[in-house]
Amino acid sequence: MPSRTSVPPDRRLPLVVTSDGDLLDDLLRLAAAGGVEVEVAADAAAARTRWRPAPLVLVGSDQAQPCLRARLPRRSRLVLVGRSGDVESGWQVAELLGAEHVAVLPAAEPWLVDRFADCGAEGGASAHARMVALVGGRGGAGASILAGGLAVTAARARLRTLLLDADPLGGGLDLVLGWEQMEGLRWPALTGADGRVDAPALVRALPSRGDLVVLSWDRGDLIAVPAEAVAATLDAARRSRDVVVVDLPRQLDDAAVTALQAADRAFVVVPAELRATAAAARVVTAVAPHCRDLSVIVRVPLPAGCAQPRWPEHSACRWPARYGPSQGCAVGWSGVKPRRPVGAARWPSSASGSSPNSPGSLWRVRHDRGEPRGPGTAADRRDHHAGDPGRDRLRGTRRA
Repeated sequence: MPSRTSVPPDRRLPLVVTSDGDLLDDLLRLAAAGGVEVEVAADAAAARTRWRPAPLVLVGSDQAQPCLRARLPRRSRLVLVGRSGDVESGWQVAELLGAEHVAVLPAAEPWLVDRFADCGAEGGASAHARMVALVGGRGGAGASILAGGLAVTAARARLRTLLLDADPLGGGLDLVLGWEQMEGLRWPALTGADGRVDAPALVRALPSRGDLVVLSWDRGDLIAVPAEAVAATLDAARRSRDVVVVDLPRQLDDAAVTALQAADRAFVVVPAELRATAAAARVVTAVAPHCRDLSVIVRVPLPAGCAQPRWPEHSACRWPARYGPSQGCAVGWSGVKPRRPVGAARWPSSASGSSPNSPGSLWRVRHDRGEPRGPGTAADRRDHHAGDPGRDRLRGTRRA
């Protein structure tokens, strides 16, 4: 049975506020099914010091009025719980208390198990993966290459990373990494997913190497993935990964919109070209309504005789970075605690010294620690990438 007392100070457990012994027994049973311990407060006075820190608070119907009279502060993830017949009169109290949900037992038992499991997925903390989404301003802009580079860099920093391919017409991100022969599920096998997906089982079923897991498309018939399946998959990824990188299509379908709305931040990758800038303006118009934090990354170098493109001043986008074959693009995962320091992703010049637009040019991801270094010698790059079987597949596209 989950513990009720003696909680270490660095652990934040769900809080149950009730003096109803039968209701408490039911909630402790559901918490055990969700794999999480809980703290118990018999009344509002006992709950006050633990009210804010708890990742989830469940208030029994017997304590709804006392908590309201105690003027406990409003908070998120607050649930009023009771049995059928006990909470019908508590709906108005739940609204005044600021409860987000009213759970009626026994019908709500599976839902409560899921809420407890969400708290237990990260050792009782409320941490979730940071999710970034990338979309090309035009075809061939390099968004998929950059998505692969960000995912590889995060995985090398010992961040548990999921690279998710949301573009059904992109050919498959497993090809970008050279993983097309690796065993594991692709999107067609997950089209029926909805509700709650077991996060550890999903990670084990996907192609993976080290801390990097990839969910991509296969080369079979084109199948539409329901938005519900994408939402369930992203929910599982949030609970089991540190970083999620999503490669989006330029034509947004319902599944892509679901992924975009779940992202913490989105980037539009734009080559420094006049026509690409015009095309990207339309992409931004389609993407901006679905994303709370949208920025532009400019792919350089500029073509000869071309000034830096001017973005409309009224645009919701910002210019956070630029990247190219001979420049670095700093990668920082704010709020993510790596198991070793995160460095930077750099795209050094090709070993042959060819120009970035030549057919032999490679965009390789280089993980640096400390101060950014220059491209270095060809021998340095070969030594740095030794033993990395996927690096030769991180290739840039030719410019149009």
